[in-house]
Amino acid sequence: YGVVVYSPDAKSPAGQIADREFVAAYDDEAALARFAEAVDVVTIEFENIPVSALKTLEQWGPVYPQPHVLYVTQNRAREKTFLQDCGLPVVPFREIYDEDDLLAALEDLGIPAVLKTAGFGYDGKGQVKVHTVEEALNAYRTFNEPICILEAFIHLSKEISVVAARVDGRQFAAYRPVENTHRNHILDLTIAPAQIDEGTENKALAIARDIMERLNMRGVLCVEFFIDQDGRLLINELAPRPHNSGHYTIEAAVCSQFEQQLRAVSGLPLGDVTLRSAAAMANLLGELWTPNLPNWSAALRFPDIHIHLYGKAEARAGRKMGHLTALASTPQAAQALALDARQALISSSQTQ
Repeated sequence: YGVVVYSPDAKSPAGQIADREFVAAYDDEAALARFAEAVDVVTIEFENIPVSALKTLEQWGPVYPQPHVLYVTQNRAREKTFLQDCGLPVVPFREIYDEDDLLAALEDLGIPAVLKTAGFGYDGKGQVKVHTVEEALNAYRTFNEPICILEAFIHLSKEISVVAARVDGRQFAAYRPVENTHRNHILDLTIAPAQIDEGTENKALAIARDIMERLNMRGVLCVEFFIDQDGRLLINELAPRPHNSGHYTIEAAVCSQFEQQLRAVSGLPLGDVTLRSAAAMANLLGELWTPNLPNWSAALRFPDIHIHLYGKAEARAGRKMGHLTALASTPQAAQALALDARQALISSSQTQ
């Protein structure tokens, strides 16, 4: 299949290798129409796209996931309200429209708590842990957003995620849950499969399917979960696209999450989600490029290490520039291998 990319920025990572790249604003209806005429089906790569753009494209042909899915998932308040109304387990939260709402929510949920903007938050952006009322008020004023949410602080045991795909009520497939660790609110390491009990795994898979059914969603969805110290499974966030925590599937699964997305939006049979081996994925952030460039040779000397770079023009601290995946016989061995390879990449670069 040919791939056509639409982006406000020229030479985007996907655009560099696509058959064709449209460079225009998301509200340029004439450009959107030209793009729609060039493709048979539209899908998305991230959530921060105006729903109106997808609705415009939908006039010309199918868009998956559908615009209503993006409408729900790109706003934390709408997303959590949807999940709560479905009777699904979420972190206790309150919507915040003014400082009085915030004070009441702090009284209700307690301190510490986590204050988040309702929209346009990812990789730690638009969220902060607050320890006092004064901190919360200052953070709310700094955000300067019309809608925020306050979440109760959860004492975590683990963070896991499930990547799933759906075409319709008959075609659904989900990869086994993976375990995630974060650094500065940015995903740092994913271990596949997650070291959790069978009951928790089955419940996470069932919740992912339930969400996709209730949304009547077609495409790929990642469901991020918290597991608290009492073993309770709580939904954190939804991402209606291939997800960073699913990148390991390129090497470790029979069918990767990216091929799965293509199959789902094209109406093809979904692929096999079986793991070929245990795996670990380590993110490579922009700070690894300073003071020297990473030493790729040092990392690639390790067995079963695979490096992926995204083609981003500028390396910045906290920016995801690529990832490496390690394959091994056990999740623990894969984790150790991924961390050793990344450390070699860093250590060797500093001695050049």
